[in-house]
Amino acid sequence: MMERTSDGLFYTAGHWPLDQAKPTLIFIHGSGGSHVLWDKQMDALSAHVNTIALDLPGHGRSQGDALDTIAGYAGVLHHFIEALKIPNPIPCGLSIGGAITLQLLIEKKYDYTGGILINTGARLKVMPMIFETIRKDYRASVEATRLFAVSPKTDPQKVAPLIAAMHQCRSESALNDFLACDAFDVMDQLATIAMPVLVLTAEDDKLTPPKYGTYLTQQLPFAYMVQIPAAGHFSPLEKETEVNLAILDFLKQAIGLK
Repeated sequence: MMERTSDGLFYTAGHWPLDQAKPTLIFIHGSGGSHVLWDKQMDALSAHVNTIALDLPGHGRSQGDALDTIAGYAGVLHHFIEALKIPNPIPCGLSIGGAITLQLLIEKKYDYTGGILINTGARLKVMPMIFETIRKDYRASVEATRLFAVSPKTDPQKVAPLIAAMHQCRSESALNDFLACDAFDVMDQLATIAMPVLVLTAEDDKLTPPKYGTYLTQQLPFAYMVQIPAAGHFSPLEKETEVNLAILDFLKQAIGLK
């Protein structure tokens, strides 16, 4: 993988320059996370498509401050895509990253080829206890997330790089992420999304239960749903093979990838 920056945003790319004839998967991490969430996808999928995984502002190795609205993050992503002239972009986001993906597809600011929503929802209300724990003891909140978000069937070492990145995130950034999620609600706008969308849920996800994905699939005009078994909220790391196969199948069936 190659490491690059654009306007203060750090990102990795499977290869550079991008192949203008191929789709480009743009991976967007979850609250308080970083690009390391997508390491297994970057490794496996870059042989088939362009791949980019970025750190949102105020996260990982990116500069700036985290934002407290999904629309704000979507604006950053839109500028990032335009500045790099990314061909055939397909945003792929987990949790808050999925909310950002939905916002981009709804606003139609770019000619998107499709979208991938992983363990997310059209509405992402946050339990008050999460805000309280972040404000009082951020490290404890990360450990609670690890215990609550990961499937009991998952080897803890699989998610260790992401948990380490979350510990390094500033508490203010994580707090802003959850504030953005709490205010997010596009339930009445899903029918306007006219692109094919893959909806991935995880059997053991307690943060965004599979029913969230079922609702998305029922409301989106062109949705494909796959549930990943024996996985929790961080399924791209917990069950990388199953997630990668689901993404590839979607790209072949809905996007026409050869």
